[in-house]
Amino acid sequence: GGKIGYFPDFDAKYIPGGALNLYNPFPRKDIAVMSDEQKEKRLVAEINNGRLAMLGIFGFISEGATEGSVPALKGIISHYDGDVMAPFATSIFPSFPALN
Repeated sequence: GGKIGYFPDFDAKYIPGGALNLYNPFPRKDIAVMSDEQKEKRLVAEINNGRLAMLGIFGFISEGATEGSVPALKGIISHYDGDVMAPFATSIFPSFPALN
């Protein structure tokens, strides 16, 4: 296990154009003066928001694949006969030989 809410900075030498810090991409003074407890609380909230977004996306994918699987979306999302996981089959990022 890792440390909750810890996002290590990207190594800029592997990211074209440089890399931004995930939590505070454009350094703001109000975040810099927050206590560690406030930062931890906000980071946990951000992680939970991301988890909820993933559940929502997979709810739409499930309803598209199997009609009626998500009662709240029944009749709103049309059926999809293709491979619903095709967009996730390959990475959108180029491979970096130095990382392999």
